[in-house]
Amino acid sequence: MNLKLQDVQVEKERKWKLFTVTNENGMEVKFLNFGGIITEICVPDRKGKLENVVLSYKNYEDYLTNEDFLGALIGRVAGRIKGAAFQIDDERYALEANDGNHHLHGGSNGFHHVLWKAEPFKNKETAGVEFTYLSEDGESGYPGPVELKVTYSLNEENQFIIDYEAKSDQSTPLTLTNHAYFNLAGNAKNTIHHHQVNIDSSSFAELDEDLIPTGKLLEVDDTPFDFRKERDLREGIESSSHQNLVAGGGYDHYFIFAQQQQDAVVVKDRQSGRVMKVRTNQPGMVMYTSNNLNEAHHLAEGKSQKHLGVCLETQGSPASLHEQGFPEIMLNPEEVYKKQTVFAFEIENL
Repeated sequence: MNLKLQDVQVEKERKWKLFTVTNENGMEVKFLNFGGIITEICVPDRKGKLENVVLSYKNYEDYLTNEDFLGALIGRVAGRIKGAAFQIDDERYALEANDGNHHLHGGSNGFHHVLWKAEPFKNKETAGVEFTYLSEDGESGYPGPVELKVTYSLNEENQFIIDYEAKSDQSTPLTLTNHAYFNLAGNAKNTIHHHQVNIDSSSFAELDEDLIPTGKLLEVDDTPFDFRKERDLREGIESSSHQNLVAGGGYDHYFIFAQQQQDAVVVKDRQSGRVMKVRTNQPGMVMYTSNNLNEAHHLAEGKSQKHLGVCLETQGSPASLHEQGFPEIMLNPEEVYKKQTVFAFEIENL
């Protein structure tokens, strides 16, 4: 295992740190202490060629705004909170409405803009960085201080692991995720239309025109949302199904895991042979097919465009703050938030 650190000068008054972790297979992961942003995950294709399989900006300065949340840690609450408000017991908490009338991904000053304290570590089998941050009581409108620890680690089995841990002395909603856009073709040379996806899920959250869950969980049977057998993302991107059209041509929906398979999600790119398996103790995931990716941005691999990456946002559901039947996200004082998501990379030979 190898771990390198370099300074990145973006703002005059401070520097960011870029960490590079490499294993004996040549797999390499790069990430910043600013926003916990993953800038590269380089893995081999079936011919052994190493390429980056996540989207990243060409210029670090674009992460200062990062309106598409590329590669970032998301919190306090990943996803949209209806009406930018929620209630605990009899007390109402108002949040920033940064997505129309709703609150998205922790607000404009969410964890994707935090300069995290970073402690690197390395041993024979694993290397990575432990990020910590204290989110103060009332930050972004949320109640209670939250002590956070997020660990990024890479091992010799080509597994990139994210461990999340948090606690608070007050009841507060919390669900964390990472917003990496994956493209297994490598270096974003193709869109994700022909990525094959398998999801261990038989139901998903119906969305309204604002992309807010209506409160209904729909069965996936006989819809473009049935990924219990692998299917191309193209089918949903090109579908005339109302739910695919509401999302902007594709997916931006919460899938509840049936928890019948070890791998909650499997993504394949036939041409490169790359396979990514996702294992997690989260109850579900938002799959977002970059339907609204800003096409004005310049990425490391070229110009941005719709459907260039797929986000697999493993998390609880913020819909649970207003609706019944969704995975809860309330963290209580006697509890420790402890979640893990593993991205395991393999090769499928012809």
